[in-house]
Amino acid sequence: MQQPGGHAKRVVPSQFLVLICLLLGGICLILGGCADGVLDPKGPVGAAERLLFLDAFWIMMMIVVPVILATLGVAWWFRASNTKARYLPDWAYSGRVEFVVWAIPVLMIMFLGGITWISSHDLDPARPLPGETKPLEVQVVSLDWKWLFIYPEQGVASVNQLIVPANVPVHFSLTSASVMNAFFIPQLGTMIYTMNGMETQLNLKADEPGVFHGLSTNISGDGFSGMAFEVRAVPVSEFDGWIASVRRSSGPVLDSQGYGRLAQQSENVQPFTYSTVQPQLFNAVVTQVLPPGPGPDVEKLNATVSPRTRR
Repeated sequence: MQQPGGHAKRVVPSQFLVLICLLLGGICLILGGCADGVLDPKGPVGAAERLLFLDAFWIMMMIVVPVILATLGVAWWFRASNTKARYLPDWAYSGRVEFVVWAIPVLMIMFLGGITWISSHDLDPARPLPGETKPLEVQVVSLDWKWLFIYPEQGVASVNQLIVPANVPVHFSLTSASVMNAFFIPQLGTMIYTMNGMETQLNLKADEPGVFHGLSTNISGDGFSGMAFEVRAVPVSEFDGWIASVRRSSGPVLDSQGYGRLAQQSENVQPFTYSTVQPQLFNAVVTQVLPPGPGPDVEKLNATVSPRTRR
């Protein structure tokens, strides 16, 4: 851009730095507002996953930021008005430049891959969590469109509400009574899939009492948007009191007939409990002794898809 006097307008490098600072500041503000999510963990698994995410982010920024700065610096230095810039129109190749350009990213990728490899094994969902107390056993069944939580050792169950003792490891056994689904409590960590006829394992723990949000993260039909549940981590004494109150309640019995009624499709189901659970009911679901649910209406789903999309 030429000024009236014929001199080129000089672009100040600090302007680029200001733009980059504003960009990074905006990212920090956005990440800082991620309350009740993966960046606000309340358990050891969630905290380890957040650390892995941030480590990967900053390692990648070690490559991205210098590349952006170098690109802006080269564009500024080799501007038309800079008579000090050295032009080499016949330059084609430099082994030193190629070595630097490839060596740094390769080393970064090896470093990032090593961290990810180690952390992924440490965060194996089936790996038991250390603790001074015996893990609480919870069996999870994803239905259309609700979550069933069975406490086999306590003999009770709940729908769309998960109560766990704080500072106690929880071992989940998960399956699906219908189509594939995904179980996720963002603040505790580790999303894991549930599949019909299969059983998956998951270990989590809440470090402190609180109320957390649980949800399905795999689209499974009409009621998917309302397939959420509340997670309450409470002191051990309060958990024991809740178990006792459920047992004394006049709630329904979860047997084969009760499960058949529960397996029928329903949306936005309010939490409720079962005072008694038939032994080995979860195994009957996994082994398909109890038949799977109908799943989403395939014909209805196909009707909502345009002929061009189906082709």
